[in-house]
Amino acid sequence: MSTDQSASLADAPILSSSTTSHRRWLAVFSIALGSFAFVTTEYLPVGVLPKIAADLGVTPGTAGLMTTTPGLIAAISAPMLLLAAGRLNRRSILLLLSVALVASNLVAALATNFATMLVGRALLGISLGGFWTVALGVSGQIVAEEESAKASATIFMGITLATVIGVPLGTFIAELSSWRVSFFATAALALAALLMQATLLPDLPPRAAARLADFGRMLTRGTVMRSLLLVALLFGAHFCAYTYIAPFLEDNASLGATWVTALLLGFGIVGFMSNFVASAFVTSHPRLSLFAMTALVMVALVALPAFAHTHGAVVAGVLAWGIAYGAIPLGLSVWMQMTSPKQPEAASALFVSAVQTAIAAGSLAGGVAVDHAGATGAMHLGVLLSALGLAVLASFATTRRTLVSVLEE
Repeated sequence: MSTDQSASLADAPILSSSTTSHRRWLAVFSIALGSFAFVTTEYLPVGVLPKIAADLGVTPGTAGLMTTTPGLIAAISAPMLLLAAGRLNRRSILLLLSVALVASNLVAALATNFATMLVGRALLGISLGGFWTVALGVSGQIVAEEESAKASATIFMGITLATVIGVPLGTFIAELSSWRVSFFATAALALAALLMQATLLPDLPPRAAARLADFGRMLTRGTVMRSLLLVALLFGAHFCAYTYIAPFLEDNASLGATWVTALLLGFGIVGFMSNFVASAFVTSHPRLSLFAMTALVMVALVALPAFAHTHGAVVAGVLAWGIAYGAIPLGLSVWMQMTSPKQPEAASALFVSAVQTAIAAGSLAGGVAVDHAGATGAMHLGVLLSALGLAVLASFATTRRTLVSVLEE
């Protein structure tokens, strides 16, 4: 092929004009389904943690490493994969990462000991960080430019839906059969996403290769570092407690498996609704939104241990927690994009790294608290981290300058 021909192909539209809008959106949906499968797999151990711990002969705190391991590895893989990918076609990368997701679930489902389980979870971590970063970056290449925001929102929908039904669905399947079947079911879901992507995704050449210097410049800015600390504290506060919500509900609140599943589903549903309501005002009032939601998380985490033996209070506390947390990821994502509007891909990678680091560190710290003070210890640690998050938010006080100008410093 001649150089001129190669250039012509490189400059051609990602999808030909004959490709229907329907097919374009099916391609977007294939990525959304992949994001749903990834996040469901990441959160799956939360609802079945006591069962896995009992079957594999470890404590609930140690079992929390199933969340810590992929989170820590994903925190590293997000920027590293973006740098290593260079000019590689993003379609090939997405397919490879989806294959790794299928393998991760199969390894976990077949694990006969906890070490093997962690191998499967490590494989998830390698693929997770890269998928989040690449998937959000290619949405605007699949559809027309004026529809790129809608495409990104559709992909985020997969993530949001996973937090709504992923954990309770896995718990429900485990109650009907076993936790291993839950992982097999998620493997089937990941395989369906992989087949859709292989069939529908067009070639996705990168628009620009990420450079190490881009990350270096961002990390020298004080506002970016404080923003990453804010992300880590708020996600850490949630996951140090939420990872052990099932043991808390079973052991401290004395609720049966049916109630645990129902409450996890309720948590997800109100969080899903909160996410959509927050989208109407989080962009215009990001600081106030995050402050209010973080304060509500604190109230819920204080109330749950205090009223653990009052079932009505436990239900109210879990639902209040779900409402508050449902808006926090969107708020923090908007916040991080405000810090670096000219480097969205690098900002996205750093955001993913901060989130996954927080998930890993939060679940690990929560596990230590659980092993020493029970599930209520993880709740109390969540209160402390939330308070620190509020302090960081307060440090972004503005007077004459708008918050946007402060974040762009």
